[in-house]
Amino acid sequence: MKIALYYRHIDDTDRQAFDSLLAVLAARNITTITVHDGDSVDSCDYLFSIGGDGTLLSSVQFVHSSNPHSFPPIVGINFGHLGFLTTVGKENLAAMVDDLLEKRFTLEERTLLQVTDPAAKSVTYALNEVFFHRPEGSSLLRTEVYVDGDYVATYAGDGVIVATPTGSTAYSLSCGGPILTPDSGSLVITPIGAHTLTLRPIIISDSAHLRLVTVPTTHHDCNSHNDEPFTLGMDSRRQAMALGSELLLQRAPFAISLIRMNTQNFYSAIRDKLMWGTEVRQ
Repeated sequence: MKIALYYRHIDDTDRQAFDSLLAVLAARNITTITVHDGDSVDSCDYLFSIGGDGTLLSSVQFVHSSNPHSFPPIVGINFGHLGFLTTVGKENLAAMVDDLLEKRFTLEERTLLQVTDPAAKSVTYALNEVFFHRPEGSSLLRTEVYVDGDYVATYAGDGVIVATPTGSTAYSLSCGGPILTPDSGSLVITPIGAHTLTLRPIIISDSAHLRLVTVPTTHHDCNSHNDEPFTLGMDSRRQAMALGSELLLQRAPFAISLIRMNTQNFYSAIRDKLMWGTEVRQ
């Protein structure tokens, strides 16, 4: 067995747990490689994402469109805080490795968004969401949204999010969006700080093709910032985009797999991480 280890930083407080993980893997004769940005994980059986949810999200960078089906299942090891996507904490590492060796786990397939920038002729992928956010100092960002060629609305406000089921428990949820189960076959479009209260989140099929076009602010807007770029977010990545840009979004033709140990499932993660059903005491 060969395992890729991906982490962005190991704090001093986590060093003992990290060293213990390495010792457990070595004792079980498991080959490990440490991967960095741009490396390939195609030859590995599993990818260990060590950190928080942000680290796991950034591991999507290792998916190569030329050979996406060789991407190994991800084991999320929580060295962070909430760790909604992670499967094990640093106190259960030896048991997790043994469960992995004995195949005592389930695979959750997770939808990816394929993001095409026609102007740049680029294709990237996002596991959580793609969002637009207004330019710095601007009062509004106007984004035209089309689904399968049909005009939906112009989303006026702080921005707009298109989230996968995985991303439905992240930024979209904080903006009032619904929670989608991983197998729902859906995406959700969620406005950010909508200018009108009637503009609400909408759930669409993940077979839909979306087109998002930002609209330059008119000269009637006293806070016009036509030359200011808006922010494009794809999971934990950010970049500046010029107003008037368009993006094409669709479900990627492949999925990635997250490992859940047999004692866990999506609903137990909601209960544990979002504290559903927890009695509130005054």
